[in-house]
Amino acid sequence: MLTFTIRRLILAVPTLLFISLVIFLILELSPAEPVCPLTMPSDVCASWKAAMGVGQPIYISFPKWLYQFMVVEPLVLVDYMFGTSITDGQFRVMSWQTRSPVMDIVAQRIPQTLWVVGTAYVVAILIAIPVGVYSAYKQYSIFDNIGTFITMVGFSVPPFFSGVLVIVIFSVYLGWFPSIYDTTLVVNDWASFKKQLLQMVMPVMVLALQITSQISRFMRASMLDNLNQDYVRTARAKGLGEKTVVLVHVLRNSMIPVVTVIALGIPNIFGGAIITEVVFKVNGIGQLLITAIQANDLPMVQTLAFVFAVLIVLFNLIADILYGILDPRIRYD
Repeated sequence: MLTFTIRRLILAVPTLLFISLVIFLILELSPAEPVCPLTMPSDVCASWKAAMGVGQPIYISFPKWLYQFMVVEPLVLVDYMFGTSITDGQFRVMSWQTRSPVMDIVAQRIPQTLWVVGTAYVVAILIAIPVGVYSAYKQYSIFDNIGTFITMVGFSVPPFFSGVLVIVIFSVYLGWFPSIYDTTLVVNDWASFKKQLLQMVMPVMVLALQITSQISRFMRASMLDNLNQDYVRTARAKGLGEKTVVLVHVLRNSMIPVVTVIALGIPNIFGGAIITEVVFKVNGIGQLLITAIQANDLPMVQTLAFVFAVLIVLFNLIADILYGILDPRIRYD
């Protein structure tokens, strides 16, 4: 397993380099460039644009951006953690809109996204797996039919509609939860923690509904496929209890395809959270990406798109490793 992991990590390097080149070339087709303040003299504006790398040929600008992202930014993190000054004088990836380092802005927005997206994903998994298992075990029962109907609705309704719907119901009419997410809230006592939970309920509800619908359907289909296998009949014939057969043998084998959905869904949910963050005014990564696109902030868009690509490659590797843990027959070495 260790050899396979090292091999995949090495293979990920050229993969990410190719992805970064594609992202860079696509965004280079955009005619956008940073806008200087009206009070800035033209010669100062030209110098500032040159310092930002505007107008440089691709064979200079791309290696420069790659070096800043791959080398300088990790070293900045090292400086922050250990109090060193390795990156003093190094030019970082700068946002055209805010004129500040891109990764500093991303680091400020990530906690808000993780609060909402992370909680929604955990809640969705905790609900989806038991629902999928029980629906498959009690196929065509009332529970299965109700679960199928709810998951179909949740999977079909887009977040921009369900988000507005829950705002109208739970915030406007019932007044139970705030309609706008307060990103300035600092959790330092029980009262602020309770307020944080209340403002998270609706965005988490919208995201968790869609994630639960997808995972539970995969879980149900995988369980139904394994419940009819020969090893299940053999386990029952040997006298094993029904709970042991279903929750140990069948569930473990059924989790293999579901792991792929869960692992690869984690980076995808960051993209899916864009709409939810805009609807609920969550000042996270999704809203940052929308703002950067609207402002033609190419360095910010490039960095966020590449971060999403890194997450996909990383969690794909994690899914492959989990295959070997769940199924002893799978060996990579």
